[in-house]
Amino acid sequence: ILSIVFQLAHVMDEAEMPMPEIDGTMKNTWAIHQLKTTVNFSPKNRLVNWFTGGLNHQVEHHIFPNISHVHYNKIAEIVKQTAAECNLPYHEFKTTRSAIASHFKHLRELGRKPQLA
Repeated sequence: ILSIVFQLAHVMDEAEMPMPEIDGTMKNTWAIHQLKTTVNFSPKNRLVNWFTGGLNHQVEHHIFPNISHVHYNKIAEIVKQTAAECNLPYHEFKTTRSAIASHFKHLRELGRKPQLA
């Protein structure tokens, strides 16, 4: 179950996988990097939130690692609004089912033979 949670949060088409620059630095700041590389799922599902210990709120978990997951729903609204104001992505699937479907679609795309130019 834990591996599924991490895959839904990070192995998705929406989650970027940026590479460091030649000198080892990353293009974005730490917080922007978190927004671009993580995905939330089932944010309003109390059972999923309890069962995963808040790991379905990956964005908030990464940005605020020392805050209890019981506050993630309220924090998420602030983060989502701030991301919109700054023209930054905020990736979220409303349900676990939609996240799983998207994950398997992404895996299928990753497994396809590349087209030769």
